[in-house]
Amino acid sequence: MLTIKSRCWICMLPVWQASVGICSWCEQKLLLDQPRCLSCALPTDAVSITCSACQQSPFSWQGTITAANYLPPLSKLLHQFKFSSQTALAAMLSRLILLNYLHYRRHYQWQKPDVVVAVPLHPKRYQQRGFNQSDLLARPLARWLACQYWPNAIRCTKLTSAQHTLDRASRQHNLDRVYDVTTTLYGKHVALVDDVLTTGATAREIVRLLQQQQAASVQVWCLCRTL
Repeated sequence: MLTIKSRCWICMLPVWQASVGICSWCEQKLLLDQPRCLSCALPTDAVSITCSACQQSPFSWQGTITAANYLPPLSKLLHQFKFSSQTALAAMLSRLILLNYLHYRRHYQWQKPDVVVAVPLHPKRYQQRGFNQSDLLARPLARWLACQYWPNAIRCTKLTSAQHTLDRASRQHNLDRVYDVTTTLYGKHVALVDDVLTTGATAREIVRLLQQQQAASVQVWCLCRTL
């Protein structure tokens, strides 16, 4: 008799590999998402690979990968991961990002990163939560892709209001002099990992600092994209 090792986090049907955490049906349902703009990762039509807004004013980095929109069931799982300390979800959520990266690399010849970095938390917020969700997403990605992972390359030096509590106009101002790059990234192709991309204010500020360090390229990888 076969022993059920685990159940899918979404539909609760049995899965044989507990480390995967999601059944193949739910995985395909999540990954068969609508086409996305390669720059901002917002949904676009099937013909264009860059939305009209990004053709006029693209993000300052080379492209954005996201697993799905910030909607159930993924938004619910992310909330459990981030606010209910369900850190066992990290490997499964990271794998969704990985599968999207491999798709982009295969179809659009995206650059493989030399270094993976994560959006940091302020030490006080880290102490309160006990972990940095972006760090937990980034570590397995670097391992699976045989890239370097530099967990301390970026520091958060100022405790600010949480970005999700602010309106669009306040988000960029909230990030003024918040981050610091602690090591040289000259000539490196960098993947910046975060959990959610909303306005892009956090990514924009960190990418600006990475570009000041003369990183060769920066891609932004995240689990969810808000609409």
